[in-house]
Amino acid sequence: MSPATENLVLEHLRAIRATQDRHTEELLEIKGRLGIIESQIGILTAQYASLSNRLDRVDERISRIEKRLDLVDG
Repeated sequence: MSPATENLVLEHLRAIRATQDRHTEELLEIKGRLGIIESQIGILTAQYASLSNRLDRVDERISRIEKRLDLVDG
């Protein structure tokens, strides 16, 4: 291989390595952001479960009130 060809190959390999390093950094950032999103989804799921439980209790209380006031059949 001539020196010019060797230099060209080295230049391409360095460009490939630089691109790969940039992709590695971007992938790490994406993984971090994905972890944050997963945490937020977990928090939202817990909040939804809590609100669902509260709504069930309110529904039970309204049913008892309706029965006491004879607003429902049964």
